[in-house]
Parts: sequence; structure tokens; C-alpha cells
Amino acid sequence: MAGAYDDRDGKIWMDGTLVDWRDAKVHILTHALHYASSVFEGERCYNGKIFKGREHSQRLIDSARMLDMDVPYTVDQIEEAKYATLHANGFKDAYVRVLAWRGSGPDMGVAANQNPVRMAVTCWEWGAYYGDAKWQGAKLDIAKWKRPSPETIPTAAKASGLYMICTMSKHAAMAKGCSDALFYDYRGYVAEATGANIFFVKDGEVHTPLPDCILNGITRQTVIAMMKDMGITVHERYILPEELPTFQQCWLTGTAAEVTPVGQIGEHHFQVGQLTRDVSNAYEALVRA
Repeated sequence: MAGAYDDRDGKIWMDGTLVDWRDAKVHILTHALHYASSVFEGERCYNGKIFKGREHSQRLIDSARMLDMDVPYTVDQIEEAKYATLHANGFKDAYVRVLAWRGSGPDMGVAANQNPVRMAVTCWEWGAYYGDAKWQGAKLDIAKWKRPSPETIPTAAKASGLYMICTMSKHAAMAKGCSDALFYDYRGYVAEATGANIFFVKDGEVHTPLPDCILNGITRQTVIAMMKDMGITVHERYILPEELPTFQQCWLTGTAAEVTPVGQIGEHHFQVGQLTRDVSNAYEALVRA
């Protein structure tokens, strides 16, 4: 079993160079550490090919621009860095993490226009994100925190700072014996889990929240397109909490989560039904095609 994430053999790509894993360090006065000026991508590589890699690289660049940061690499260069890192570590099936952040420099206040934007690529072997829940159905708590309004934060960015309430909510959920937590949004609608989008099934049709204040996940978009090709009706709409007991099935989507069935949210129970299994199996086939 691999050790702590800062104490492993292998290579990490940093600012154009592959360095030894244990030497991939930043200064304590790195701006991102103090002010959350960072964005990231999580991706999976299946049999040597990163699924939707270019879309993830473009989103990294777009997310950074929303935080007033210019990533100093093109999509092609980011893709090259990802595959160089995978090759250096000898992985064909792995999770890939790309991070761009404001480093240390002449600025150490809130403003940091003079500080360089840096980038790193790491990868590691990572199985099912929710463990046995992949087959048995995850159990979700309902978070006390709400997903914020897009007038308060750039909700379309995959920004590290937006995950603060995710960590807090997942810790609270795990303390209750749950795998994850479901957020409502600032208006009270069903939103998403801490690191995954959510889908529901009612009478053979699929319902999922509109991504107007949550991340419109790449896996989410992929699964919606896949289901439409399968002839499944998909409704993207506002979902009220009181609708939860009316749904028969539920699942989560995300790069790490892939397609994970949900068996329970709070007091509400769901079947790990045939439609959920069909979607999960179709996604497994798609990413390995």
C-alpha cells in the first residue's frame, strides 16, 4: 500500500520539469496557500488514454481566467505534461491531478498580479472513490452548508477554494457513517454532492439539477449525452428537497466517482435499479472504448 501522499516514490511534473516525488515542494509564502488562488482538474486514465483529457485541460485554463490567472501553458502543452507524468510513473490506469496556482513572488497581500502562475501534474493509482458503495449504493448525509450564489463566487470554475465547505460537509457525513453529503443551493434546491453531480430516476425518466450555480461536470455532460443516445429521457431542472421521496433511483457522477449508485440520502432510500446499472455499465464501456 502506498504511503502518505508526500512520501512516495515516483515523479511529479512541476513548471516544465519532472522532479522526484518527495522534492515537489512550494514555499510557505505561496499565495495560493494563503488566499486559495488555485484551480485544479481531476482526470482518469484508462488503459493509457486520459478520458476527455483535452476538455479537462481547457477547463483548467478557463477556470484560471475566472480567477484572474493566466495559465502559462496551452492545451497541447498540458496534455503533453500529463502523459509525460503518467509515462514517468509507469501508469496506464491512474487518476491524474493537474493544479495551477499563484506562487510566491513580490506580492503577499490579497492582490498578487506580480506573482507567477505555476502548474503541476501528479498521478496515482486510485480505485473506486466510494469503495463498496460503487455496487451497494452510497449513503449520503444532507449538508448544513449551501452551495453559494454565482453572484458571490465564480461557480463555473473548478477552484480549490470552493471545496472548503465540501471538506467540512464530508467530514460531518463520515462522522455519521455516510460516504458523502448532498448540498442544497442558496435557493433551497437540490444541488450536488461534495465532489460529484447527482441524478435521480422517476418512472423510467432521469432528473438532474440545472448547473446554474454548481459545476457542470465533464462526467455529468458525458452521461447526459450518453443517456440521450440510449433513448433515455433526461430532465435538467430545479429539484425541490420534498421531491426526494418520489424518486426510485439515484446516482452520482464525477471523474473520481465515475457512476456511483446512491442507496440513501438522509431518511430517503433508493433502489440500485436496472437503469442505474445500465448507465454505469455504459459509462464503463465508454471510458475504455
